Amino acid sequence: MIEDSIRYLRTSEEWVKTVLIGGVLTLLGFLIVPLFLVIGYYVRVLRGTMADDDQPPVFDDWGTMAVEGLKGFAIYLVYGLVPGIIGAIIAFLGVGGAVAGNSGAAGVIGGLLALVGFLVAFVLGLLAAYIVPAALANYVEKDDVMAGFAFGEIRSIVTTRAYATGWLTAFAILFAAVIVTGVLSIVPFIGTVVGVFVTFYAAVAAFYVIGHTWADVHPVDLHEEDEMPGEQPAV
Repeated sequence: MIEDSIRYLRTSEEWVKTVLIGGVLTLLGFLIVPLFLVIGYYVRVLRGTMADDDQPPVFDDWGTMAVEGLKGFAIYLVYGLVPGIIGAIIAFLGVGGAVAGNSGAAGVIGGLLALVGFLVAFVLGLLAAYIVPAALANYVEKDDVMAGFAFGEIRSIVTTRAYATGWLTAFAILFAAVIVTGVLSIVPFIGTVVGVFVTFYAAVAAFYVIGHTWADVHPVDLHEEDEMPGEQPAV
């Protein structure tokens, strides 16, 4: 699947244009709205690949893309904040206890609690990174942002071997992009900028893997818009 995911964007006649737009928007992500557009594009990749449509989407219908990206960003934000908040609370209690205790033992205990807080945040962060792709896929399938937090449905997916394999494959693609970006960064500025475009390309490939993995684990039931419920073919 890695080879198919790497070739995915290049099957489009407009792939160079797509990568250029995606990379520029990623560079401008600090302006927030471009970030929504990039996430909106990833949402479109998920929607297509989970429906077994390997035709890469294009950047168009910008308003809808921004709205979908905003919803996806909200899912990212919630899953990302929870580990940080829990870890910060544990660390704060440890530091506060050390200060209030005003003793060597209290300082040691406080330091240990702060370390525990960091470790808890790290572990929960990894767990969030593992769950978020499934949360996004569930949102895309249901077209409902709250589906991104339907933990019962999501748990049944993320606990499968197929999802774990797909996630690891997507992670490997992104990790390879990080290495390439690091090497390119040796060249001041230009290397860093080129690395952003490489990262966008790799992220699209990773979402291709997640979309197909979701379809394998949880087949998407698609109906034609003009199909009537319960309609049966004539015999």
